[in-house]
Amino acid sequence: MSESIQDIFDDANGELAIGDFETAIIGYRKCVELDSNFFDGWQALGMALMRVDQIKEAIGCGIQATMLQPNDLLAWTALSQMYVQDGQIAEAEYAKQNATILGIGGKVDKTRD
Repeated sequence: MSESIQDIFDDANGELAIGDFETAIIGYRKCVELDSNFFDGWQALGMALMRVDQIKEAIGCGIQATMLQPNDLLAWTALSQMYVQDGQIAEAEYAKQNATILGIGGKVDKTRD
């Protein structure tokens, strides 16, 4: 019997919790390969990649997460952090602005890029 995406995700979270980022990343990658619309997988993969300084790929995951759930406060906050780590300050400010809008109860305009 094959594992469900949720089981794989939970196992990856366990690996992350004990500091095994590489194994967690493998699990998160498997999740998004199985379901490219799995928001939690993209979000977690991006954060784990950021922790191991694979920032360009982390940003791609962060962008995917915000595309899947454009009104998720934590996704925009994480993306802003990723951009800061990469020195992309204008992009970081844009992501932070979206997080701020969401934090005060607003919505992000999905049509703007």
